[in-house]
Amino acid sequence: MSTRRTARLSGALLLSLALVATGCSSGDAGGSSGAKGATRVIKADNGDIKVPVKPERVVATGYAVPALIEAGAPLVGISTWKRGVPMMDAQTRATYDRLEKVAGEAAAETNYEAIAKARPDVIVIGVPAPVLGDIDVKRLRSIAPVVAIGPTVPSAWRDLSRRQADAAGVLKGLDASKSAYETKAAQLATKYKDVLPKLKLAHIGAYGEVAKGNFQREFDRSWGTNVANDVGAKYYGQVKVKGPGSKSVSEYPSIEELPAALKDADAITYSVNPDGSIPPPVKYVLDSDLWKNLPAVKAGKTYAFRYTEAASYKQAMQTLGAVDQAFAPLLKQ
Repeated sequence: MSTRRTARLSGALLLSLALVATGCSSGDAGGSSGAKGATRVIKADNGDIKVPVKPERVVATGYAVPALIEAGAPLVGISTWKRGVPMMDAQTRATYDRLEKVAGEAAAETNYEAIAKARPDVIVIGVPAPVLGDIDVKRLRSIAPVVAIGPTVPSAWRDLSRRQADAAGVLKGLDASKSAYETKAAQLATKYKDVLPKLKLAHIGAYGEVAKGNFQREFDRSWGTNVANDVGAKYYGQVKVKGPGSKSVSEYPSIEELPAALKDADAITYSVNPDGSIPPPVKYVLDSDLWKNLPAVKAGKTYAFRYTEAASYKQAMQTLGAVDQAFAPLLKQ
């Protein structure tokens, strides 16, 4: 962190400011120095970025939107985030609806004029690193410091939301949601400790492609499994040929491989929409005779998960509730 010198400061005050600055780190959300213009460095996908210690006007896009709304960041503009709307609580939704939309769902739909008009002092971009090329980062840098912190593996939303909140100077707001989530997850882990760890689980995800005749199988730390992992669920196996991001924790076998892939599962979970309806890629599997002949299906041990796209602690609280509701029958068997 550096502090901007003000004319005619006494030697004693300069020493005091230097000591404060030395004690500050990227984890000090509010910063110890109240000097206007004080900065610090955030490690981001696009390098080490110097940002204000306490930003007053923040623009957020992509996955940074729900995290920074929930953490109470001083937002003056956001991208649309339609996929997350069904998982927002009333307070988050009201804030989302009120805020100026300065970008669309895709990175290429960034409105540079609208962002400039919002006069941000930091811009937090939450898109995957490969998509960053669709954004004119140089143009954004002419407006304000740009901090790109995008998704990697699905379970990384915990670390990413923390880094995004740090960049916006609102770690305290995030930590409250984090504590509530971890407390509830620990309670559910205790509730299911005698049943879940003993099961070999498999998961059918919502991103298979019916037209190609395949399904998505998700392993630990994937979209549909990572919150369940926090309460003791374990998904056996691993990706045969790993790729970047979510491809390291999920794969897309053909539907003909379903019996071999899931025959050893004691129980199977699958993703459904937030309203409980079944997305086409999952329905494709559930309608198959191959599915109906799986041992776990014949035993009646299949469980639907809602809110599997959670990417923030408040959203994941709803996922925990859905996981609890889905697994409740296990306690009666």
